[in-house]
Amino acid sequence: MSRHRRACSGEALAPVTWPRDDAKLERVQALMAEEGLDALVVRAPDNVLYLTNFWGMKGYDAAVFPREGPPVLITIEPSAADAAEAAWTTGVVLMPGYDPDDPRPPFSRTLDAVQEASRPYEKVGLELSLGTQASDRMVGEPTTFTKAWFDAFPQAADATALLARARALKTEQEIQRMRLANEIAAAAMEHVAAELRPGMKESEAAALWAGFVHGEGTGWKGQVELALGFSLVWSGPGIRTFTATGHRPVSEHEPTLFEIWVCADGYWCDHTKNVCPGRLDSRYEELLDVLLDVYGRALEHCRPGASLAELDVLIREGLAAAGYPGQPSHPIAHGVGARAHEPPYAHQAGTGTIEEGMVLAIEPGVYWQGGGGLRIEDNFLITANGPEKLSSYPDDFR
Repeated sequence: MSRHRRACSGEALAPVTWPRDDAKLERVQALMAEEGLDALVVRAPDNVLYLTNFWGMKGYDAAVFPREGPPVLITIEPSAADAAEAAWTTGVVLMPGYDPDDPRPPFSRTLDAVQEASRPYEKVGLELSLGTQASDRMVGEPTTFTKAWFDAFPQAADATALLARARALKTEQEIQRMRLANEIAAAAMEHVAAELRPGMKESEAAALWAGFVHGEGTGWKGQVELALGFSLVWSGPGIRTFTATGHRPVSEHEPTLFEIWVCADGYWCDHTKNVCPGRLDSRYEELLDVLLDVYGRALEHCRPGASLAELDVLIREGLAAAGYPGQPSHPIAHGVGARAHEPPYAHQAGTGTIEEGMVLAIEPGVYWQGGGGLRIEDNFLITANGPEKLSSYPDDFR
């Protein structure tokens, strides 16, 4: 039994609550004033969480967030207790998941309630160009927007960019919540490092990590109601990108790579960590030295006012100079917060600067033709003095 579990054993834990994050909500309202919006209407689970602190179970939820006055949360009746414990607004509209007098699906009743709650507002912003969204707490079946949702607000402005601007800069509370996700991910990796054995299947290694995250992370320090882990695990020649975890055996002298996310009550971390159960092969020693060198120079760049596009250039040119042109085949930096991947993104075709209060995942990687390679990744809080690494698990895993 772990020290954490012993500490919680026999204790009746109170529901996890967070005080209203006024710094965050006031920033959103100030941006709304700049753009002349009277209210935001959101349905993506991460935006509902961001504006109300309510993380719904099935995605039947929505929020109307006005520039002045309290927001309105719409959710289903079975979630009444969750809303009462977590939501930052007293304006909660409960609707039946099933209504014998209304045979329509729950989404239709959500839309009716949202239209009623937004009726007083003239200029409404909607998530019209949202590219990705986080899942609800059930996770396996993310909700999506229907045509009826957009048709109901024909004059709506697109509020996606506004929400991205607000979410890019983290408040003290958000950073505290992300630190919890990072702690859980690191503790799970320490558990794996102690248990990983040559010959173990990649899927078994993944299960070791995910089981710790969910089992130990739920209730973590009495501050996490629900922790969920997501992983891709590859070992030795199986290391590549955009492929699934398989049944390849763990290599004794090559890294087993863990592409991992932890979600702690709706706030995320995104890492790539590695474990080698034996002495690391010399090819990987050399590649790791290259990546750590490029990584270090990238972190030196990550100060307030620095170019996001130049961060991408710096990493790719550094890898090319080391003999790996065209690497990696995936983006090299993105924001983390109420999603594992959210703005800002470091792309050469993009613009924007790194700012104090951002949390960036930075992930240089090299993948060899035919299989094998390496990636390292951590989350960094941008401070006035430069980046602060949020995970205690080392990137140099030797």
